Amino acid sequence: MQLMASNKAFMRSHKLPKPYQHISQAGGAMITFATPDGQQANAFFIKAAKPTNYTLFVFQEWWGLNDHIKREAEHFYTDLGNVNVLAIDMYDGKVATTREEAGKYMGGANPLRLESIIKGAIAYAGPKAKIATVGWCFGGALSLKASILAGSQATACVMYYGMPVKDVEQLKTLNTDVLGLFAGREKFISPAVVKEFEDNMKLAGKGIQIKSFDAEHAFANPSNPAYDKVATEEAWKLATNYFKARLN
Repeated sequence: MQLMASNKAFMRSHKLPKPYQHISQAGGAMITFATPDGQQANAFFIKAAKPTNYTLFVFQEWWGLNDHIKREAEHFYTDLGNVNVLAIDMYDGKVATTREEAGKYMGGANPLRLESIIKGAIAYAGPKAKIATVGWCFGGALSLKASILAGSQATACVMYYGMPVKDVEQLKTLNTDVLGLFAGREKFISPAVVKEFEDNMKLAGKGIQIKSFDAEHAFANPSNPAYDKVATEEAWKLATNYFKARLN
């Protein structure tokens, strides 16, 4: 998906986000954790009210870990009940406010660093953690990547309009099924790409649920001027019901 970062049409498909400042009502706060490359990473963390092994990883859009993503992380925390929520900063503190910045950050993100951040988050969650993942756009791709990296700890994966992994051998290592929520009108992660992903998951012997909405890319972002409320609410219900069936 990073290869699309400099595509002008892909850039134009992202409306500039409306201003939003998130004030956590659930005690969410920024934390740091160690990564296996010897560095530190950041995340917005909301701890479950009672001890639990379930942790939901939330992955940002191409803009970065902005207040919109923190809001969505808290929305999941509130709706899902007793679960830890970790919204992971994949840009090491950088947040884009223009399409050009977002393209630069997404396209320039080092895949080894991205993997190291995810592995650090898995270690932070702990060896007994049962890990669920969700993300949008760039984060949709990272959600699937993180579930693969989580190995036997993976328990659920939701990806919103993110570029799927195409390597069937990698998909065979998934320990969970996947719910894919896609935008049927977009040209980049197109219906053909989605169909290929569905076929590859079946070849890998993995469960896959696909829902393509009559909507544009980033339809589920409330800060997007092209936000589609009806599609978002249906997608949210599908995602939360999927998680609730697996996080108990």
